[in-house]
Amino acid sequence: MKKLLCFCAALALAAPAAAEHHAPDHGAGSQSNAAALASGLATVLDAERRADDRARDPHRNPAETLAFFRVKPGMTVVDYMPSSGWYTRIIVPYLGKDGLYIGLNPAITPVLSDGLAKYLGNHSEKFAAMAEKSKLSGASTQAYNGGELTEGMNGTVDRVLIFREMHNLHRMGLLHAELNTLNGLLRDGGMLGIVQHRAKPWGGAIYSTGQRGYMRQRDVIGLVEAHGFELVATSEINANPKDTADYPGGVWELPPVLRTKRDELKSVGESDRMTLLFRKRD
Repeated sequence: MKKLLCFCAALALAAPAAAEHHAPDHGAGSQSNAAALASGLATVLDAERRADDRARDPHRNPAETLAFFRVKPGMTVVDYMPSSGWYTRIIVPYLGKDGLYIGLNPAITPVLSDGLAKYLGNHSEKFAAMAEKSKLSGASTQAYNGGELTEGMNGTVDRVLIFREMHNLHRMGLLHAELNTLNGLLRDGGMLGIVQHRAKPWGGAIYSTGQRGYMRQRDVIGLVEAHGFELVATSEINANPKDTADYPGGVWELPPVLRTKRDELKSVGESDRMTLLFRKRD
């Protein structure tokens, strides 16, 4: 019941900062639908197969975050750079049999080093192995590197989600091309949800490059809006005021990486994160 209440509250918080194109429904039907969504996601999050993943739920707040991004069963969702599949193992069963999950890594270009190309490449094969190991069921799944996308996929996606990868796109020189690709994939009115390690507003130039893993919120908003999106809403769902965001070794000094093995940083927890929702601009 506690998770159900938290999810419903998150849906309420997801109301946009800007005016909607249509009037929202605040009637009993809307409340009933929110409760049904909450119940469905709670079942997914409580599944036994998530036993190893669940330890990070307090830091990643998946129920509240997916509610804020207005992800619903039956949608077509791109999970951008899904890495080991932590969110994959939530989104695929939550979308259900009528949904489509697309795991997408960047196009492999000469900009990438040999190491990065190997890490990011052959995504369809790596995804298939992960999905089989995780015994995923629910939505249909596809996986691509950006260069493998077809023209027919443009305008077919309801949501694109980027979890803690904006700094990597920026520092690898991929941000411009990849945001343009993602904009093209979204249908009219489709939305882009971003969670990103957050630098302090007064952070210096080092925080504009992504090299330390952190980025300033105003910079991320500006970069995304420059690529055909409009900001709909922001949230503090994934905020952590204990994070000073000023570590010489970057965000990787914090849990779970603890690169420099500083015990005093364990109590800080994971990074302070911005949570942003954008709409594809008409």
